[in-house]
Amino acid sequence: MEHLHSTEAAVGALRAIAREHEREIEVTHDIGADRTSRRTAAAFEVTTDPDGSLPHEAFVEFGGSPRLSVRLYPDDDALIEVEGVECHDIPRDSVPAFVRSVLGGLAYVKGRRFPPGYWLVVPLPGDETYKELIPMISLTPWLNARVR
Repeated sequence: MEHLHSTEAAVGALRAIAREHEREIEVTHDIGADRTSRRTAAAFEVTTDPDGSLPHEAFVEFGGSPRLSVRLYPDDDALIEVEGVECHDIPRDSVPAFVRSVLGGLAYVKGRRFPPGYWLVVPLPGDETYKELIPMISLTPWLNARVR
């Protein structure tokens, strides 16, 4: 897994993945402590962090199916949403592999009868796997087609 040293490097990797899979991509950037979502305590018109750096956050939305979006935070992690299922605290370096797994057909939904429930399972290279609970009422056609 390559090291992504910045939000912009992660956006570049996601653009490359979108090209590989022939998907449209839309990117929105928020730069400055007064604009990023995790810096709500920043004083009025303060744009830098205490160390003088400009925090950079990006929201990336992929077109097509599955519905897929990535919010890259300046704190080296991301929130990835797949068909409405939120996967929190994904390390920035794992984001490209996560997105490739989803778009490449490796992600699946695991169901259990008792207690009833469904999980989105996203395998990554190196035996790393992310699992996120799916509320019963939100199985979209894309998710339902991947139930094992």
